[in-house]
Amino acid sequence: MNEQFDLLIDSYLSDHIGIAPGFLTKKLSAGLQQNIFQLQKDEMMTAAGIGNEEVKDANQKMRTDKIYWLDKKHDNLFENEFLQHAEDFIERLNNTCYAGINAYEFHYAVYEEGSFYKRHKDQFKNNDHRKFSLITYLNEDWLATDGGQLQVYQNETMQQIQPRSQTAVLFKSDETEHEVIKANRSRMSITGWLKIV
Repeated sequence: MNEQFDLLIDSYLSDHIGIAPGFLTKKLSAGLQQNIFQLQKDEMMTAAGIGNEEVKDANQKMRTDKIYWLDKKHDNLFENEFLQHAEDFIERLNNTCYAGINAYEFHYAVYEEGSFYKRHKDQFKNNDHRKFSLITYLNEDWLATDGGQLQVYQNETMQQIQPRSQTAVLFKSDETEHEVIKANRSRMSITGWLKIV
């Protein structure tokens, strides 16, 4: 997978927004999607919050997605494969860019029809551990009319990224403002942060 890792890193270095179609295999993407369906069936997905425990947005006006944190303790085949993939990518990022990443966190994110996340940055105001945001999409046959695009802002420019299955997006957590446009169908991803702690 070094080719896909390098594509994500090189596109980030050239444009400050890394994009790599095929970052996940089709089988892994499908397995993670099935995990989400099971979590929804078991009512394990919870409304996402804004900020950390010290700074919370209690009114949920910024975002309406639902999440579930990944953890190796779940001993789930596809979760563990994804987390190993993320660790391999971090090793490549550290070796090629001297990034110093030594921790991470990831969660499933589901935007049901009508859900959104308004313009924001990913780094907490009271905690600077998050260095890179890494989003991996799990949506088959996504069309522009389905909405749910990741809209990224850089200086005076704006870029829209379709949340298509197997595609990964990488950007700096403390610099890149972005939002999720209202989804017109259920939109699934794994969202996470590469950290220095």
